Amino acid sequence: MEDKPEARLDAKFVEDLARKLAANVPGSVRALQADLERNFEALLGSTFEKLQLVSREEFDVQRRVLERTREKLARVEAELEALEKRVESQA
Repeated sequence: MEDKPEARLDAKFVEDLARKLAANVPGSVRALQADLERNFEALLGSTFEKLQLVSREEFDVQRRVLERTREKLARVEAELEALEKRVESQA
């Protein structure tokens, strides 16, 4: 499966989330904070990749494409129905 850049979650989002998780660990573990951030980032990144999440922007683009496709299908169905009626009336 080919990855499109616009379909992937923002790396900054994953980094920020990992940083927030690491910042909430107890003080006695703070010495490991940088290591935890890297581990959280790797874990979150791989989990989000497996979930095949898309950005809101990509979701909205696909929703608009689907709406236009539905509109076009409705027009084609109406045209087909009109043609079928014409054929039936001529028979």
